[in-house]
Amino acid sequence: MTTAPHSAPGLGLAARLMRVATLVRYRFFLYAGLLPYLLGAAWAYAMAGAFDPSAFWSAFGGVVLSVIGVEAFNEYFDARMGTDRVFNPEDVPPVARAVFWIGSTAFAGALAVGVYLALHVGWPILAFALLGGAAAIFYEAPPIRWSYRGLGELMIALSYGPWMVLGSLYLHTRSASWPAFAASLVPACFIMALAIVNAIPDFHQDRLVGKRNLVVRFGRENAVRLYVGLALAGLGIVVAGVLAGAFPVACLATLAALPFVVSSARTAARHFSAPRHFLPAMRAMVLAYVVATGAFCLAILLQAWR
Repeated sequence: MTTAPHSAPGLGLAARLMRVATLVRYRFFLYAGLLPYLLGAAWAYAMAGAFDPSAFWSAFGGVVLSVIGVEAFNEYFDARMGTDRVFNPEDVPPVARAVFWIGSTAFAGALAVGVYLALHVGWPILAFALLGGAAAIFYEAPPIRWSYRGLGELMIALSYGPWMVLGSLYLHTRSASWPAFAASLVPACFIMALAIVNAIPDFHQDRLVGKRNLVVRFGRENAVRLYVGLALAGLGIVVAGVLAGAFPVACLATLAALPFVVSSARTAARHFSAPRHFLPAMRAMVLAYVVATGAFCLAILLQAWR
C-alpha cells in the first residue's frame, strides 16, 4: 500500500496537504470532545460556583489537539491494517505517512498543555490527561490496540465520560464529586452507544482483519440491542439523578433525545445487515447524543442563572 502523499503524481503541494488534512475528521470534535468538556465546566460553574477562564481556554486547546490526534491515529492505523480496504481498495485514497506525524504532533502538544495545567492546577490534571492519552493513542495503535481486544468502546466511554467531565471539573474546583461522576455517565453511555452503532456497518471488514470489537463479538443484532440499551441507560441516569436530587429538575429536558433513540432503534432493527440502509440509524444516534448532552449542559447552566 502506498503511504506517501507524493504517491499521486501531478498533485501540487497545496493539494497534497489538503488531501492529508481531509483524512482527519475534525467534525468528530464537535460532538465527541467538546460537549463532555463543556459539561464539566458547566457543572463547576453552576453547582460549585467556580470557573477559571484561563484554565478553561488552555484545556480547550488541549482537547482540540487530543481529538485531532485521535482521528489521525485512527485513520493511519486503520489503513495500515487494511480495515477500510477489504472490499473496495480502489475507492479509498492512500493514507499518507504524514497523518501519523500529524497525530504524533497533536498528542505531543496535548501533553504539553497537560503538563502546563498540572503545574498551575495540580497533578491530578496530568493523570486525567495521561489516562485519556493512553486510551486514545492505543485505541488502534500497537502494541495494545484496544479496539482489537473488545475494549475499544469502553475506553471511548471512559475517555469522553468520567475522565473528560471530571478533568474539566477539576480545572475549576480542584476537586470532584459523586454527583458529577454520575453526570459524566450520561455522555459516557451515549458515546459508547455511538461507537457501537458506527461499527455495525463495518462488521465484515472488522471481522476479516481481526478487530474483535463488541459488534464482532456479539453479532450485529445483539449489538443493536446493546447500543439502544446504553442510550436508554444514559437517559435513565438523568431521571434517577433528578429523582435523587443530584441533578436539577431542568435536566429532564435531556429526554428530548428519546425520539431520536427510538428512530435509530427502529431503523437498526430492520437494516442492521444492510450498511447503506443503516445510515439513518447512525445519524439519529448522533443527534440523540448532541441533544442529550447539549440539553444536559444547558440545564446545568440554567441552575446557575436561576
